Amino acid sequence: MTTFTAPDGTRLAYHVSGEGEPLLCLPGGPMRASAYLGDLGGLSARRRLIMLDLRGTGDSAAPADPATYRCDRQIEDVEALRGHLGLDRIDLLAHSAAGDLALLYAARHPGRIRSLTLITARARAIGVDFTEEQRREAAALRAGEPWFASALEAYERILAGTAADADFDAAAPFFYGRWDATAKAHAAADLEQTNEQAADAYASAGAFAPDAARAALAALDARILLLAGERDSGPRPQVAADIARLLPGAELHVQPGAGHFPWLDDPNGFTRTVTEFLGKDQAPSAI
Repeated sequence: MTTFTAPDGTRLAYHVSGEGEPLLCLPGGPMRASAYLGDLGGLSARRRLIMLDLRGTGDSAAPADPATYRCDRQIEDVEALRGHLGLDRIDLLAHSAAGDLALLYAARHPGRIRSLTLITARARAIGVDFTEEQRREAAALRAGEPWFASALEAYERILAGTAADADFDAAAPFFYGRWDATAKAHAAADLEQTNEQAADAYASAGAFAPDAARAALAALDARILLLAGERDSGPRPQVAADIARLLPGAELHVQPGAGHFPWLDDPNGFTRTVTEFLGKDQAPSAI
């Protein structure tokens, strides 16, 4: 673990693994510590992964002002990390809710982005989100699973806003392409890694100005990959396609059989897709 200082004085931490060209990684949740990303299915064998613990999560300190948990107010944390690392342009990977932060960073600092890899990522920052019906559509794909009936009941209570804590555990299988031992262990660590206060503030009022972000990103000179999971509910592949259409030159890849954490469902396929994308127009990294 290494630390650096954000512009407001908050001490932030990041974790480094692997070899090769650096890849800055932003965790989702929102506001979940970066530990859940693991080594991204073995991607650390191809790239040097720099995993940021967002403020108030993991090994990063909590800010003096909780209002700075809002997504747009964390943009300069990413920029401070880039400067701390001494990188002119960065390859930036973001998962889930961190898609919003990555897009806002790219909109404010377009000249600092070499590539943007968005993994099952949200895009409220540019005015695209998913619906409850799309959540149910994805859930229906799992109707043949032995856990489906009880998980669906819990899922409906979550969508209705009447869920108990146990319902979130019961509905967890919907977020994974395979509900196996690896997925169960990964899901069990969720609450321990998430700052709930920060999560509530992340997308609070004022965080997003979609028209301005879309206008800024229209001129972005960077390669962009959107990787969606075939079985994921947030976003569904068709929503990821909508996001891609708003980002000039973006590539869309739908990973077969994958849920919200595609590096767990097919590590080799995930790593191959991301490595091939990142390797375009670049010299091969040392392994």
